[in-house]
Amino acid sequence: MTLKKEFVDQIGNIVSLQQPPKRIVSLVPSQTELLFYLGLKEEVVGITKFCIHPDEMFRSKVRVGGTKKCDFEKIKTLNPDLIIGNKEENDQEQIEQLIKLYPVWMSDIKTLPDAMEMISKIGTLVQKEDEAKQLVQNIENAFLDLRVNNGAKTISVAYFIWKTPYMCAGSNTFIDDVLQHCGMENIFKKSDSRYPIMEIADLKKYNPQLILLSSEPHPFKEENMNEFRSVLPNATIRIVDGEMFSWYGSRLLVASAYLKSLLNTL
Repeated sequence: MTLKKEFVDQIGNIVSLQQPPKRIVSLVPSQTELLFYLGLKEEVVGITKFCIHPDEMFRSKVRVGGTKKCDFEKIKTLNPDLIIGNKEENDQEQIEQLIKLYPVWMSDIKTLPDAMEMISKIGTLVQKEDEAKQLVQNIENAFLDLRVNNGAKTISVAYFIWKTPYMCAGSNTFIDDVLQHCGMENIFKKSDSRYPIMEIADLKKYNPQLILLSSEPHPFKEENMNEFRSVLPNATIRIVDGEMFSWYGSRLLVASAYLKSLLNTL
């Protein structure tokens, strides 16, 4: 297969590659997991400290800092021929510096279709087009089945991602799109902020039927539920696996089954 030399990423930048990438640094956990799924175990040489899946890669690859604060010296020693990042998860200033030094491909994901496009484009970028195409088809089928089985049931929901201050997933976020696929109506869908800050006491006026407390980025625990119960005693409250709502790579294959199981308990 002949490598196409120029690739357009999801923010409109043109990335030029002279040969298939053999030394990839991934700056986004869900995309790191995707690269491993596509068979790039050897090609990925650097990851972040948050790229915990799969465990084999987390234990064996060089960690180049976090998603917001990269270690440029470590990246330099890895001599990458491709860096893969994300507009929301990575620091803009750092990405702009990296672009001056290396080929950098960026994703920008707010919906499930955006995620499918990312998977397809990365598949082409790393010469794993067939594997990526099959993965996209499997994910789309799984989420179609999720919607069909959920029927017309709609549940009002508040999805919390942070504590001190309390912060929720609002409109124009990937989490919001996943909630919609589950037949859930985000009470903050009309918020001006993508991640509005919310006082728990103010939840009364929204009166959501369901409150979801995510395991990441803030690790909500069972003990955090009592404060919400005191304000909305009739609401259903769940601690949920944040990866299933926010990781937009190959994790979506298992996310659909997790979401279906969650819906069955409501």
